[in-house]
Amino acid sequence: MSIKIVTDSTCDLPKEVIEKYDITVIPAYINFTDGSYLDGVEISRKEFYEKLPNYETPPTTSAPAIGTFARAYKNLMDGGATNVLSIHISSTLSGIYNVAVLAAEAMENIVVKTFDAGNLSLGTGLIVEAAAKLAEAGKSMEEILQKLKDLAERTYTFAALDTLKFLQRSGRISRLKAGFGSLLQIKPILQMNNGKVVMEAARTSNGALHHLLDTLKSLGPLESIALVHTNASDRAETLRMQAKSLCDQVSQAYSMEVTPVIGSHIGPGAIGFVAIKAS
Repeated sequence: MSIKIVTDSTCDLPKEVIEKYDITVIPAYINFTDGSYLDGVEISRKEFYEKLPNYETPPTTSAPAIGTFARAYKNLMDGGATNVLSIHISSTLSGIYNVAVLAAEAMENIVVKTFDAGNLSLGTGLIVEAAAKLAEAGKSMEEILQKLKDLAERTYTFAALDTLKFLQRSGRISRLKAGFGSLLQIKPILQMNNGKVVMEAARTSNGALHHLLDTLKSLGPLESIALVHTNASDRAETLRMQAKSLCDQVSQAYSMEVTPVIGSHIGPGAIGFVAIKAS
């Protein structure tokens, strides 16, 4: 039995990991007034984040078409796969997972299972990487899905945003909350785990950084950790240095710039962690 892993471009895994485990990544779309671009294919992250604050009409995002998923699944079958596991960004944040489900249900002659990671960015990516390792080790679909369910419950993504402006523009937060936050110049802090999002706030950038470190400490022993940022690599490295005393693993952790599909909603200047609690 050959199990192949499929995900979407919001997973933010390093290119070398995707290539090592032969993971299929389906790009979402970033839509501007002058056209749509395939995430991670037709527009660079650097270019996107540099331009993002200046767009008069904010970019929108959209899921790949059902046919795109179906073709990817069929190509894997034609390449010898007997099973496909399609793992995606939380369905509470995006329609990508639901499109994958519809495509999987329409497939014939191949078993396609879907898994809602209940997370975003490397919160999804670390789950995808774990699935790929398990598949490479010859585990069954049932064994992999059981492991992923446990892993998703222990995976937390938490990040400090520079502003509420982009969440407001994208419609991901009410105007009342966005106006309130702007008035007080707060630094919003988002945390996601198992499909649920919680928003808190700090008064200053330093306060937000300390909040991230306190949250990391509160999780206790960790199985895995990574850093994420939106066009803020220097601040992410500062966060890494601050976290070294709390977690030895942070020195070797991934530090990834978040895909524009997510960055369009949270804006540049965000920094945070993805952490998997030890079982």
